[in-house]
Amino acid sequence: MNNKSKKVLKENIISFLPTGEYYYKKALDELQKEQYEKAHKYLKRAVDLSPNDPLILMQYAILQMELDNFDWAHELLRNAHDIDPNESEIVFFLAEVNAHLGNFIDANRFAKMYVEMDIRGEYTEEAMEIVDFTEQEDLESMEMDSPSSEALFQQEKSRRLMEQGKFQEAVELLESLIIDNPDFWAAYNNLALAYFYVGEEEQAKALLHKVLSENRGNIHALCNLSVIHYYEKNTEELEEITDFLSKINPYFIEHRYKMGATFALIGKYEEAFKWLRSLQRKGFEGDPGFYFWLAHSAYFAGHEEIARNAWKALLKLDPEKAGFEPWLPQMKEINDHGTEHQKEFILEKLQNKHVSERIFGFYLLGKSKHRSEIISHPQWIVVDELGTMEKLFLAQSLGHSFDEKSVAEKAFLRAIAATDLLYDKYKPLAQSATYLFQMWFMLMERALEKGYGFKNPKALAAATEYMFESSRSKNVTKKYYADQYGITTNTLTKYVNELIQFLPLFDA
Repeated sequence: MNNKSKKVLKENIISFLPTGEYYYKKALDELQKEQYEKAHKYLKRAVDLSPNDPLILMQYAILQMELDNFDWAHELLRNAHDIDPNESEIVFFLAEVNAHLGNFIDANRFAKMYVEMDIRGEYTEEAMEIVDFTEQEDLESMEMDSPSSEALFQQEKSRRLMEQGKFQEAVELLESLIIDNPDFWAAYNNLALAYFYVGEEEQAKALLHKVLSENRGNIHALCNLSVIHYYEKNTEELEEITDFLSKINPYFIEHRYKMGATFALIGKYEEAFKWLRSLQRKGFEGDPGFYFWLAHSAYFAGHEEIARNAWKALLKLDPEKAGFEPWLPQMKEINDHGTEHQKEFILEKLQNKHVSERIFGFYLLGKSKHRSEIISHPQWIVVDELGTMEKLFLAQSLGHSFDEKSVAEKAFLRAIAATDLLYDKYKPLAQSATYLFQMWFMLMERALEKGYGFKNPKALAAATEYMFESSRSKNVTKKYYADQYGITTNTLTKYVNELIQFLPLFDA
């Protein structure tokens, strides 16, 4: 394209920067049509663009309440109320969300506040019902016997910060919280996890031991401690705690869930299945995490049909988990002795100083039976610290879809296709085969950086094998590798010549 054409093109581009209000109106249109998924998408975008608009925050909170995400709705409404304390509808929905969360003192307070602000308001009748309901409870005794609603809110906020990877912020919030609430053991447990996530394992263990010394038998502390010992490979300590946990017969749902998920994570599937299945039999309808661990524990405990049904329930809640099925490695007849199933080998690659080695590790992660364990560990993959190329390979390993209309992403998918051809030939990967892949990933890193198109995956795989073997043996022919991949020797030669430019020897 010449400069004149570029100028004309530039002058004809109309700048379109939609505002939060624009997406807010689109969301309301979708809500009227009962298109909740689209409405959710537009409202999320509206909040991102206009985080200080109280009405947008309120509408997004209402939708979160419809989806039973009461904790998130609570935080959104609090933010909206801080911005505009005189908006009566925000006050009403604060009453409603607190009622759902069991914060009856605050529910009662906000409901009365709404009636005072708008005695003939649209929600007056509902507000009075909240007042009547909450005043049936002994509010004073509840206030004395349980953490304040503010403490519970801050605890939930800390959990969300950790889910977002903001561990240091969570640490600061929780440290402040336990100073003001010295007997709030849930906050101590979350703080211990936050310490673990930022690499302060000893501090995390010390805090959990403090909880257990003052609140003997605290199930969450025992479970958290067992997870830390599992990751640190402290076998004796882990066995001691799990033996103790196995003798506990918890009554509360949250304790059964915690024990079931913990046993599943550390590979004690029979015990995990016992507790998670008991919840399901009682009619418990869990979150995605519940079905994830139920499916894993059921499958490895020998209950395949239950596992598959649990996975179906999970995919309805979280479709992006497709590809994480616990039985996929077995269905693909993967040999456990391949390097792709050696956890330490993959971790070494992921932590290597060379990008080519790290993207090799991310590729193998998608083939490994340890994928879920590695991804779930808070310190092994820190997404915010990854480069663009590493994020691409991680996304591919997790089964994310790519835009084939994008030139760059189409080239990346062709590169993966060539890699898959090599993997299918050599799997399970013996140590000797990894040297071939190391060379290929070095070539691929450089080629991707320079915008190479990877137009013929078969020829690229053949060329890579030929280059690797010919560097080690004199009795290697192009015809042999061309025949193996169904291409001509001329095509093989063409792609060998193209790949040579990406060897370090040929750097400018």
